[in-house]
Amino acid sequence: MSETAFAMTGGQVTFDGKPILRGVDLTVRPGEVVALLGANGSGKSTLVRALLGLTPLSGGQTLLYGTPPARFRDWWRIGYVPQRLQVGGGVPATVGEVVASGRIARQSRLRRTSQADRAAVAEALEAVRLSDRAGDPVQSLSGGQQQRVLIARALAGQPDTYVMDEPTAGVDAGTQQLLADTLAGLVRGGKTVVLVVHELGPLEPIITRGVVIREGRVAHDGRPPRPEGECARPGHEHVHPHAAETTAGPLTGWQGDPR
Repeated sequence: MSETAFAMTGGQVTFDGKPILRGVDLTVRPGEVVALLGANGSGKSTLVRALLGLTPLSGGQTLLYGTPPARFRDWWRIGYVPQRLQVGGGVPATVGEVVASGRIARQSRLRRTSQADRAAVAEALEAVRLSDRAGDPVQSLSGGQQQRVLIARALAGQPDTYVMDEPTAGVDAGTQQLLADTLAGLVRGGKTVVLVVHELGPLEPIITRGVVIREGRVAHDGRPPRPEGECARPGHEHVHPHAAETTAGPLTGWQGDPR
């Protein structure tokens, strides 16, 4: 096993001639819980997608467990939670179907759904308190509940590393605490976690390292910075608008695709 989950060296991303990432060096080792922090537009989400190979680099390189994303095959080792659920196709997907899609990377094309698959899906639904909604269309859920579906999908895959892009944005305090408790259990089991967040909130106790991104560069890498000003006040909740994101590649898990 490689000694690193992610290793980016000199990572650069440019959109329409505008630099988004500017020479980022970042290494994430197994067992770390890394919070990527920074203002809107700083490049946090772009960095995560570049680490996974979903956004191509214009310079530098990134490795997943020692392998470039284009040659990486062990996608079951990575559980990706994007900012929002995207469901494609004309047939409404149920909560259970979306969560079950998290098992795809562990399945061969010829193997039917196994007892282990069903157990993993049931456990994931229970972890996010959505067992009773398994048969409901995901479109019928609230935004916070849909976020929990995305988390359950990643949990069902039982990966080594979880990558979550703003999983607490726009969700209530109870859901944030549920996520913190779920991740704490994963961390105790030795899992690796990379989180894009605006502030740590209830996740703070499990964070081992904070990386602050400012204008596409790493401005801080070390102990998580303490909250200041309004964000430090008890009960403060951050709700920020986000640009629409698309997901592509082997980590999408569910967009109505047949895989």
